Amino acid sequence: MNHSNQPQAKQPSAIVDEKGPWPVVTRRVSHSADGRKQVWSSRHHRKSLLIRVVIEAEGIALTLLRCLWMPGRLNWWIGAIFALGSLFFAWASVLFLAPTLAKALSLDTAGVNAIYFTGSIPFAIAAYLQLFQAANAGDFQYDGTRSPRRTMLFGWRPHDIGWLSCALQFAGTILFNFNTFDAMIPSLTWFQEDLVIWGPNIFGSILFLASGYMAFIESCHAHWAWKPMSISWWLVFNNLLGCIGFMLAAPFAIVLSGPENAWTATLSVLFTLIGAGHFFIGSVLMLVEEISPGER
Repeated sequence: MNHSNQPQAKQPSAIVDEKGPWPVVTRRVSHSADGRKQVWSSRHHRKSLLIRVVIEAEGIALTLLRCLWMPGRLNWWIGAIFALGSLFFAWASVLFLAPTLAKALSLDTAGVNAIYFTGSIPFAIAAYLQLFQAANAGDFQYDGTRSPRRTMLFGWRPHDIGWLSCALQFAGTILFNFNTFDAMIPSLTWFQEDLVIWGPNIFGSILFLASGYMAFIESCHAHWAWKPMSISWWLVFNNLLGCIGFMLAAPFAIVLSGPENAWTATLSVLFTLIGAGHFFIGSVLMLVEEISPGER
């Protein structure tokens, strides 16, 4: 019997290399049956980043201009909204450190705190969009395709380091929503301030730091790596520095009974400003990452 006209079964790809920060795998290299090399990385899969050739075709200047307006891509919205939140946090910090400027703009402490709260809202929106994206990324397939699945609002993928990073970051932004809102409440005692402002701040910063490090090692495929030629590496590295800035700021924001120490508040705001600056850089790089070449 002649079976030549019958469709041939698709041969699965063979994985030839796996790497990642133990105990997770964040990069796989496989060879398909026809000999083609396929590279899968957790971050690029999660964010639907593809290997692009537009830089060679259009030139660097035109490509960078194009990444400033890509409303059809979710990554563009995530980066743009994160950048907006970072600018609000940076501006509020500058006003706190320059009271003369705040006074010239008729802004008191409550007004500056309102700017912090305003900035926390874009942070939460962008963090949720990133979590939604990770929840619906699908599982790894040997042929490089995405596994079909129904749309999920939050998902539950504790085995996925990318999803864990996004989930922790989103939880941290919610705590920042609470603590920046509570900071606008007048006439709180020192204990009340520590309970409803400093408490959410310190725990939110811890969640941010854990999230930032997870995103960093997901991109590095190791617990540490130096990849200065990678846009993704600079992105997650700046975000990690932003998380460290917020983490350093949090302990100095505690309020103790007795006379207020102005220098601790100044240090806290200074570290917040540094962290916001790094978050802004990371957010802008997220726009560039969308059109940069992927891993090979």
